[in-house]
Formats: sequence, structure tokens, C-alpha cells
Amino acid sequence: MAKRVLVVDDDPGVVKLVRATLRAEGLEVSGAGDGEECLREVEAQRPDVIILDVMMPVLDGFETFRLLRAKPETAGIPVIMLTARKTDAEVVEGLLSGVDLYLTKPFEAKELVAATRRMLELVEAGETGEGEEGR
Repeated sequence: MAKRVLVVDDDPGVVKLVRATLRAEGLEVSGAGDGEECLREVEAQRPDVIILDVMMPVLDGFETFRLLRAKPETAGIPVIMLTARKTDAEVVEGLLSGVDLYLTKPFEAKELVAATRRMLELVEAGETGEGEEGR
């Protein structure tokens, strides 16, 4: 069964680009346009990895991430932040929030594929899924 990735970004062009990039790698990829839609998608079909933008309407990426980590059934899903916020302070804020990886836009397709594959390897090895206490 193909591994599932959920891409969450309010820019449909980014969702389309990430979806095409990861589908070419044999992954099943769905999209969401904001944090609330992300939470609904996670409930409906639990992804193996979430790629999450920071600046979005309704619920931003950090609030969405906190809500995912607060629930035991979603706390261990690896999250890659993919955002245009790339000052040193913003990168540090992202990493300190507990996200698994922090990538900035514009991104290289090879980097995104490698990061996603790494998160999937950790899932398969059982090194995720324990939530905050296991990190």
C-alpha cells in the first residue's frame, strides 16, 4: 500500500506542485487549504506524513500543529513545516515548536522528496507515534 502524505497550504499552486512531486515518487498525496481542512482530512484518512504551511487563514500552521499534537491518535504523525518564513528567528521558532523538519520556500524538489522519505522511514522504524513524551 502506498504511503499517504497530506499537503496543507492555502496556495493551490504549492499543493499542486508538491502533489505532483511526491506522486512521481509513488506516494499517495492529498491536499488541504487551511488548518481546519487539515484536521478534517486527518480524521477522515490518517496520513503517514503531513507537510504543513505556516501562514494560512482560519488556523495557521503552528496552531494546527499544536492541535494535532494534543490528540493521542494524531500526536505521532510526522510534520514537515514548508513555509516562506525563513528568518533565523522564524526557523528557530519552528524547530522549538516541535515540528519534525522545517523547510523553506522556495524549495528544491529533491530536498522535499528526501525529507518526506526520511519521515516515512522513521514511521516504518517505529521512531514516531509516541507524541511529545517520545521525542
